[in-house]
Amino acid sequence: MLYVNKLIPMSVVDGPGNRFAIFLQACNFNCMYCHNPETIHRCIHCGDCVKTCPVSALSLEEGKVVWDPVKCVDCDKCIATCTHGASPKVRAMEAEEILKEIDEALPFIEGISVSGGESTLQAEGLIPLFKGAKERGLTALIDSNGGMDFAKGTLNELLNISDGVMLDIKAWDEEDHRKLTGRDNGIVKENLAYLAEAKKLEEVRLVLLDHLDNERTLRGVANVLGEHIGEVAIKLISYRPFGVRKDYVDVLNAPTTERKAELLALAKELGFREVIDI
Repeated sequence: MLYVNKLIPMSVVDGPGNRFAIFLQACNFNCMYCHNPETIHRCIHCGDCVKTCPVSALSLEEGKVVWDPVKCVDCDKCIATCTHGASPKVRAMEAEEILKEIDEALPFIEGISVSGGESTLQAEGLIPLFKGAKERGLTALIDSNGGMDFAKGTLNELLNISDGVMLDIKAWDEEDHRKLTGRDNGIVKENLAYLAEAKKLEEVRLVLLDHLDNERTLRGVANVLGEHIGEVAIKLISYRPFGVRKDYVDVLNAPTTERKAELLALAKELGFREVIDI
């Protein structure tokens, strides 16, 4: 069983090519700049959103919020109402149900990507989904914050089935990382090294903020990758306020255009396989 926040049948921003993107619910990080904070927590069924839905697509039945997708007009009033970082529009789906929806997009996509939230929290449920995708000739990528150990257990089994990981590196300095996400980054760095050695690192993603030492992060990543750096793409993403919670939207800023140009040039000099400017 997978707890699904959203399915996007065709996406060009969630990995290489045109992909079917599956956004799962719940995350182990609480990033200040998260652009979909409604995926962080599970619904606690308080019922606040039921009262504010303009089309009565939500109801409270036996103490649980129930969503009617037929009535829903996707105005997201429920998400704006929620004070818990959740969504009432989450579906509990078996892998086969998702594969049926993937089949409808099959002629137009080259693979699937799982994101979130943090997709690795649901590794067990993703195994049959990835197996089904591979049987259909699709690639299967994991978008991850690196907060779970890819070298162990069920997650390692999922990794071996997958075509790789798109790994977010939030900050290199542990204190900065903790302030930004609420968690330390020791396991993230371990995963960076492990994935590179296992040749399962599709790309590294850095969100650039003007108060962070982005150059230190970039050089730190390059140092860990070592001889594998030419096998890995890096994506440098300027912070954007879209979807960011109001408590943080005005306190975060992207670096200047000039500073970003310097970071892009440095990434190319360091020898990454591809440097992507977002």
